[in-house]
Amino acid sequence: MPLLDFRKIRMRYLPSGVIPACLLPFQVDYSIDEAELRRHLQDLISTRGVTAITTVAHASEVASLSDTEQIELLDITVDEAAGRLPVIAGVYDTSNRGAAHRAQIAAKHGASAVLAFPSAAWDMGHDQKPEIAFNYIRDVAEASELPVIVFVYPKQSGLHISTPNLMRICAEIDNVVAIKDWSNDIVTYEDNFRSLKALEKDVRILSSFSLSLLPTLAIGADGILSGHGSMVATLHVALFEAMEAGNLPAAREIAAALHPLTRSIYAPPFLDGHNRMKNALQLSGRLQRAVVRPPLEPIDEPERARIADVLARVGLISPPSDLETSHA
Repeated sequence: MPLLDFRKIRMRYLPSGVIPACLLPFQVDYSIDEAELRRHLQDLISTRGVTAITTVAHASEVASLSDTEQIELLDITVDEAAGRLPVIAGVYDTSNRGAAHRAQIAAKHGASAVLAFPSAAWDMGHDQKPEIAFNYIRDVAEASELPVIVFVYPKQSGLHISTPNLMRICAEIDNVVAIKDWSNDIVTYEDNFRSLKALEKDVRILSSFSLSLLPTLAIGADGILSGHGSMVATLHVALFEAMEAGNLPAAREIAAALHPLTRSIYAPPFLDGHNRMKNALQLSGRLQRAVVRPPLEPIDEPERARIADVLARVGLISPPSDLETSHA
C-alpha cells in the first residue's frame, strides 16, 4: 500500500522530477494493444526516479484517438499506476467547451492533473489577442479542481504563448501550477523561467527541450516532461539528479550519451519522433511492434538501421547485425 494515493490528493499535487509521456502500442490492425500498453507503463512506472506518467498526449498519438479511446487509455494508465504515481492527462481539443469537457472527464477517471494543449484554432494570429489563450486555459482550469499544466509550444508553431501572457495565466488562474516548456528556444526558456519564478505563486517549470536538456536544467527546472522519457527515462533521471546535486561533470557525461539518441529520434521530419521511439523500443525488446496510426507512416528499413546503429553505439542493444529488423 503506497504512503500516498495520488488518485486522492489532486489539488495538493505539484509536478516535479522526471515525467515520461507514454507511447501507445497498437496491433497491426491499428487497435490499441492493451497488453503491450500495460507492459510499457509498468516499464516506466518501475523506473527509479520517475515521479509521474503523462498520457493522452503527443507520445500516445492523441490526434488519432477517438473520444472512447482517449478514455480507455487514461483508464488503463490510472489502473497501472494504482495510486503509486500521479497520472497527468492531456487535454487536446480545438474549442474551449470541448477542452473543458475533457478536463472534466480526466477528473472523473482518476487523473491527478491535466496538461492543457493549445488549440489548433490559435494558429491564425492568437498572439495578437492574448485573451484567447488566457480564456482557453481559464475554461480548462474552471472545469475541474485538477491542477493544470500549460503546454508552451515553439514560436514557429503559431501556437506559442508569449511570456507576458504566460505570466498572467499563471498568476491569475489559481489551479495553473506548472508549464511544460517546449519553446525550443533557450532565450525564451530563460525568460519564461525567470519571469514565472519571480511570481509570488509557486509555478513549476518542466523542461521539454529534449534536443538540449542540459542548458535548460542549468538555468533551472523543476522537472522534465517529455515523450522522449518513454525511451530514455533512466538517462533523464540520471541527468536531472546530477544537476540537482550540482554535479556538472556527471551531467555533461550523461548529456553526451543522450546527444546521439536525441539527434536520431528528433531528426527531420519531426513528426516521426514518436514513430522512431517505438522502433527503438522494439529494437531493444521493450515493445513487440512499432505500429503507428495513419496519417503517420512506418519508417523505412534504412532509418531503422540508423536507429539500431545509434542504440548499439550507446550500448542499449546488441550490434545491428544480430538484430531482427522486421516491423511485425
